[in-house]
Amino acid sequence: MLTILDQLPDGLLHCEAQNLHRTLPGPTLLHLPGQRPQPLFVSVLLHGNETTGLTAIQGLLRKYDGHKLPRTLSIFFGNISAATQGKRHLDGQPDYNRIWPVADDNSAGDLPEQRMMRQVVDEMRTRNVFASIDIHNNTGLNPHYGCINRLEPRFFHLATLFSRTVVYFSHPTGVQSLAFAGLCPAITVECGKPDQPFGADHARDFVDTCLHLDILPDTPVDAHAMNLFHTVATVTLRNEASAGFAADDQPGDWDITFPPDLDRLNFRELPAGTSIGRVSTDHGPLPLQVTDETGIDVSDQYLHVDDGRLRITHAVMPSMFTLDLDIIRQDCVGYLMERL
Repeated sequence: MLTILDQLPDGLLHCEAQNLHRTLPGPTLLHLPGQRPQPLFVSVLLHGNETTGLTAIQGLLRKYDGHKLPRTLSIFFGNISAATQGKRHLDGQPDYNRIWPVADDNSAGDLPEQRMMRQVVDEMRTRNVFASIDIHNNTGLNPHYGCINRLEPRFFHLATLFSRTVVYFSHPTGVQSLAFAGLCPAITVECGKPDQPFGADHARDFVDTCLHLDILPDTPVDAHAMNLFHTVATVTLRNEASAGFAADDQPGDWDITFPPDLDRLNFRELPAGTSIGRVSTDHGPLPLQVTDETGIDVSDQYLHVDDGRLRITHAVMPSMFTLDLDIIRQDCVGYLMERL
């Protein structure tokens, strides 16, 4: 399932994401030599509709066309078939950022895609990977920020090279950055919406900066150099619940009616009592479910219904709240964070 290449395929540098299947046969790991042998690993298109990573890598490689890279670079091009249709993943496919191997977990599945991700990790372990960058977009209003899975200086140094805003999380598992955190400093970078050129420029410059690093220091990072948050819970739509978006003066025939600007709550510290939507009934199970880092349902700790409104029970900061109903059903409404 995995193609491994050691030279740049013709046409890759100018190919649109939806046409990438004409250049690469499927998920592909590309190794390119550089002046420093320890490779930087970059993954793009783990979600086929998140194209900023591909654009960033293309811009970077065009810059170095005809010149040797400052450091060896390994690039994983993920869900190329989903990119062809502009989808996160195709029907019947797993989410490519939920199937990476989890340390000390012997219950990992044996889907072809899971075996492929283990192969990628094993390959990069053998090559003594220097650092890992997973480039993503999101569908709501969010600042550019970096996500890490370990509270360690080298991870902090890597993250602050991208943004002052840093999010620590340990759930969901099966994500790329968590798989690589056992090998090297690893980060997921969130670069805004895929149609914003600044996102690709920012990601390209960040990867370029990392290619020039000699080391990632193990010394403490100045506390003023970053705003650090901890993802404490995931908000999902219950399977049986219906949802839609409408303003307060418009009817909503769903179990929960979100405001049309729900994503404006992202990265704002919300006081207790903030409404995140209207509900069709004050009784019965909540239309949303909140689970903590261990997967335990903690909905009653974070949400309550008051006068037809679903409200935050205590102060939190959302991230990645989205206006895309497909994303809400495939993945989640968003996450809840607390400041560290």
